[in-house]
Formats: sequence, structure tokens, C-alpha cells
Amino acid sequence: MEGETADVKGTPNSSLSVVHGDGVSVEECQKMIQRSLRTPTVKFLMGHLEKSGCSIGDNFIKAVDCKQQVSGGYTRGGGIMVCSNYMNMQDEVNQVLIHELIHAYDDCTGKNLNWANCAHHACSEIRAGHLSGDCHFKRELLRGYMKLRGHEQDCVKRRVMKSVIANPFCSETAAKDAMEAVWDTCYNDTRPFDRAP
Repeated sequence: MEGETADVKGTPNSSLSVVHGDGVSVEECQKMIQRSLRTPTVKFLMGHLEKSGCSIGDNFIKAVDCKQQVSGGYTRGGGIMVCSNYMNMQDEVNQVLIHELIHAYDDCTGKNLNWANCAHHACSEIRAGHLSGDCHFKRELLRGYMKLRGHEQDCVKRRVMKSVIANPFCSETAAKDAMEAVWDTCYNDTRPFDRAP
């Protein structure tokens, strides 16, 4: 793991979270991941992955140095990676893990989920954006978005588009059409939570 570098282009079995930053070392990020594993939401999601029969090995979540400007990603069969060079605070690591664990949950529990299908990818991104807290008002203010009404849904849509466009199988038009087609169903699907946190 030490000094591991990842070239994390979108693949048919993956989801990426796009960001900017300077970051910490892989070793420090690994320590931050260990702290994240003790947070209630991460524990909750890990527990639901295990209850659903999803295999989570010791290496399921790892810190890596990423070449692309992404905070992390999930890959079927590869688990979750957290891009240390784009992490600066513990809260960022917590958010990446929550977001990517929702993708892992969708991948494990979704029948026939195909990451190359723009609608499938958009649905998981909608769920992860909505349920992870990525679009909380305070986070949006820190990003420079100051809209008071409807900020959460606008943020989710903006972040879904960034991620789905990074999928080599989805053009901008296909990503937008897919997001709009699945929006209501996926935005209202709060599994494994009883309601959106």
C-alpha cells in the first residue's frame, strides 16, 4: 500500500468522485480511514454491506495517491480507494467513505447493476449524493455555492453530471437524459437508511 499510485479513469465497473486539493500522505490517509471506520454512518453502512452478504476483505478500503483529480472511487472487485493527495481533513475522508460505501451497497444489492449503463450509474450517483451529505448546505457554502432554496437537489444534479460524464460510456447528453429519467425513483430510494440522513 505504501506509495501506491492509482490511475483512476472511469471503467465499466466503477464510480468516481471529482474534486480538487493538495492532500496528505498515503500513510496519513490510511490512519484517517481507520478513524472513519469508527464513525456511526460508516459503521452503519459497513454493517449493511455485511448483512447483505457483500464480501468486504481487509483491503476493501485503501488509501492511494491518484493521478486524476478525484477524491476517491469504488470499483467492483477492487473495493474503495480514497485519494490521499486530495484529502486534507478527516471530514473529507468520512464523506468519501460514506459516498463510496453507498455505491458498494448499490453494486452488491442491485440486481444486474451495470456501471456502463448511464441510467444505472446515474441512479447510484443520485443516491450517493443525496444520502452521503455531500450536498449539505455548509459544504455547498464552502464550495462557493450560496443558493438558499433547492441547493441540495441542484448540488446532487451537478455532482451526478460530473461523475457520469467521466464514465467513458456516457456522453454529456446521455448522462443528462439518464439522470432525468431515473431522478424521482433514485432520489427517493433511501436504502439502507429508513430516510435520508
